[in-house]
Amino acid sequence: MENTLEEKLRINVLYDAYGPMLTEKQRRYVEYYYHDDYSLSEIALLSAVSRNAVHEQIGVAVGHMEDYEAALGVVRMKQTAAAIQSRLAELGIDDPALVRLAGEFDKTE
Repeated sequence: MENTLEEKLRINVLYDAYGPMLTEKQRRYVEYYYHDDYSLSEIALLSAVSRNAVHEQIGVAVGHMEDYEAALGVVRMKQTAAAIQSRLAELGIDDPALVRLAGEFDKTE
């Protein structure tokens, strides 16, 4: 598991979109590791499992979220909507129909 700031941000964005689709245990481990910055050993101690079990579960959870994104593209759609809305604002376009249309990409809840 890569632990760079960019990777953490990417996983957190995926988690925001797909976290509810993970098991409770996977959500808890991902939250501890990526949100709360716990080490694998700390999570293992809290969960009464091995460090390796935590590592594997986080890897599985991240893999599932990446698969969901590849199939559904929720994060990509949200990023596209934000880029369109930003560009409309830069151009000074305040046409409510265009702004509303761009916002439709972001309706994933």
